[in-house]
Amino acid sequence: MLNIALPKGRLGMKVYDMLADIGYECPEILSDNRKLIFENEKNGVRYLLVKPTDVPIYVEYGAADIGVAGKDVILEQEPDLYELLDLGFGKCRMCVAAPIGYREDPDRPLRVATKFPNIAKNYYMSKNREIEIIKLYGSIEIAPLTSLSDVIVDIVETGATLKENNLEVIESILQISARLIANKALCNFKSQEIERIVGMLRSRSRFE
Repeated sequence: MLNIALPKGRLGMKVYDMLADIGYECPEILSDNRKLIFENEKNGVRYLLVKPTDVPIYVEYGAADIGVAGKDVILEQEPDLYELLDLGFGKCRMCVAAPIGYREDPDRPLRVATKFPNIAKNYYMSKNREIEIIKLYGSIEIAPLTSLSDVIVDIVETGATLKENNLEVIESILQISARLIANKALCNFKSQEIERIVGMLRSRSRFE
C-alpha cells in the first residue's frame, strides 16, 4: 500500500486528480463525508488528508511515503526528506512588502512581521541585515500600518490585498510552487513505484 499525504483543499484535490489519472484512483475521496483516510486496496493506495503545513511532518516521520507541499512550507520547516519534483502549479511569490513610499533606516534593526520566521531570517542573514522578527499568525498586512513592524514577509499571489492596504512589494525572495516530497527511507524501499509516479507526473506536466 502506498501512503500519500495530501493537503486539504483545492491543491490536494488537484494532485489527487493527477494521481487518479495515472492509476491511483480512490473514488471514495470524492464523496461528501468527514473522513480523513481513504484507501483503495485494488489500486494499492491510501490517501491521508491533512493540514497543508502538516504534510512534511507526516512524510518525514514515515506516516506517509510521499506527499505534496508548497516550497514555502518546506523551506520554513526544513524537514529531512527528499524533494522529488516541482509540480508546476500553486505558483506564487514570497516577498517583502512595505507601506507605499517606505524608506528603510539602515542604522537600526529592521522589524519584520511574518508567518515565516525561518525564511525571513535566512533571507536577511544572506544580506547581512540585522532584523527583529515579529511572528504573527494572520492578517500581517496590518503590522506595518500600525507601526508594529517596518515590513512584512509573506506570500503574494495577485498583490490585490497589498494594494487595498496601501502596501507594495519592495523585494522578491523566492518563487513558490507545489512540490512532490518523499520519506528518505521509504523512498528507497518503494523506489520503483515512486520513480514510476515521478516519471508519469513529469511527463504529464509537460503537456499541461
